[in-house]
Amino acid sequence: MPWGIPYLVIKYLGSKRVLIPWIVRTLQQVEAIEPIRSVCDLFSGTARVGHALKKRGCFVIANDLCTYAYTLAQALVEADRQDYPSERIMPILEYLQSLPPQPDWFTRTYCEQARYFQPKNGARIEAIRNAVETEYSNNPLLKAILLTSLMLAADKVDSTTGLQMAYLKEWAPRSYNDLRMEYPPLLPGRGEAYQADALELAKQVSADLFYLDPPYNQHSYLGNYHVWETLVLWDKPSTYGVAQKRADVRTRTSDFNSKRRAKQAFTELVHSIRAKHLLVSFNDEGFFTSEEIEQILSEWGYVARLTRPHKRYIGAQIGIYNPKGERVGTVSHTTNHEFLFIATKSQAVYEALGANRLSVGV
Repeated sequence: MPWGIPYLVIKYLGSKRVLIPWIVRTLQQVEAIEPIRSVCDLFSGTARVGHALKKRGCFVIANDLCTYAYTLAQALVEADRQDYPSERIMPILEYLQSLPPQPDWFTRTYCEQARYFQPKNGARIEAIRNAVETEYSNNPLLKAILLTSLMLAADKVDSTTGLQMAYLKEWAPRSYNDLRMEYPPLLPGRGEAYQADALELAKQVSADLFYLDPPYNQHSYLGNYHVWETLVLWDKPSTYGVAQKRADVRTRTSDFNSKRRAKQAFTELVHSIRAKHLLVSFNDEGFFTSEEIEQILSEWGYVARLTRPHKRYIGAQIGIYNPKGERVGTVSHTTNHEFLFIATKSQAVYEALGANRLSVGV
């Protein structure tokens, strides 16, 4: 089975856009020995990895607790392009694009009180989102496709470094561009998208391979991408702070973001999985050492570990910024190490990968 690189989607801390060629080459080595027909991604985020594997013929199950991530997975993994071709979707996008701006709560909160988008684009986002809610909620997959197009369009005119914990002190040049919706990168074939607790879903589904890319420190993806969550839920939440974060960022917590509870949660997760192979992505800035992860996985099956250097998130490269976009810190280091762990029930797969143990991916 051939493997490839997926279409680029929204800017995302923890995204595997740059690492996907390495990930899929590793999977090729497994595929050369045992076919991989189904994959479950329990922490799907932007669905980049699931999209890549669906593109190459796998049946993909994608899951994430965040509503915006679930929406992306509905469009990029679950939806079948043959059911939602360009000739069906583009007239809707053109209609939404033509709506007059409707500045209200979203524009006031995220363009004036905070400055994630220029008010002109905030008002257009608001008009489009209102129409999607009132006119397309009866078709969940179509709604997800339209919201995915809107997120992709909004991401291209935002004024952040890729995180919504803060916005830039001065407007980013791209923020002056006009919002433009486009047909999202839908693929032929079906998949499944879930919005469930990973520990619970792992007990209910099976696949040839599980891909695990859990949160690795105390920063939640809900807090990092709270604007996308609000854009999808469209619930006008209570907000707090200069960054206008959703109030439920404080209460919608995960064991994987807790240094005290993460190891037990990860251990429980691994032991609940029914699969031939596990592929785990982690880096050296997380709660666990590579040796700890390897020990946990070794109780499940044979383990091979690979590592490579990786340039850190751009915000870490240019310094630490407060919610006003003011630089308040300095750069500690610009490179970390990414790890891929292959745990397998197959001794043949392990032996094939064993020669690459601790090798540097390119």
